[in-house]
Amino acid sequence: MAVQTREYRAEAKFQRVSPQKVRLVLDLIKGRGVQEALDTAAYTKKRIAPVVHKLLTSAIDNAKYVAGEEGIDLDVDNLYVKQALANDGPRLKRIRPAPMGRAYRYQRRLTHIVLSVAEREAAAGLVTKVEEPAAEPEPVKAAKAKKAAPAANTKPAMKKKAEKKTAPKGEAKESKAEAKAAATKKKAGK
Repeated sequence: MAVQTREYRAEAKFQRVSPQKVRLVLDLIKGRGVQEALDTAAYTKKRIAPVVHKLLTSAIDNAKYVAGEEGIDLDVDNLYVKQALANDGPRLKRIRPAPMGRAYRYQRRLTHIVLSVAEREAAAGLVTKVEEPAAEPEPVKAAKAKKAAPAANTKPAMKKKAEKKTAPKGEAKESKAEAKAAATKKKAGK
């Protein structure tokens, strides 16, 4: 049974900045917690950043107001920026004087900014709940023990083979050391 999360929106229309420049700021705050997004918008050195900060504050206030009116239990600390869009607004056509009596046309772009915040769902994987495994019936335990027994027998055999391979090398080293010790005793005895 899926629980729908409410989104709370705020819009700023007809902002005199290009959508591309606004998206640079919106990409910084998208998906972040509300407090972190407010801090990021406050300290970003872009001309549109104060507008985004004000818009985010408005979205949070909208969330508080609507939750209070509808009697919804809202945790403001659990809000995050769910959606941050910068859409094209109408373009203002302008003319710039050019040499020899000509005129060059250019466009002043406008932007509609849309921010929505929502409450973060509690992640199922983050809950740490220790459960005791259910007691297994005796036949199941016996079957697992039988399966585990051959595997236990094969592992020591592999270890023994490894020990056998290393043993001659160790013996050879020991015999050389013994030979040297015997040689030094003979010299000392003469």
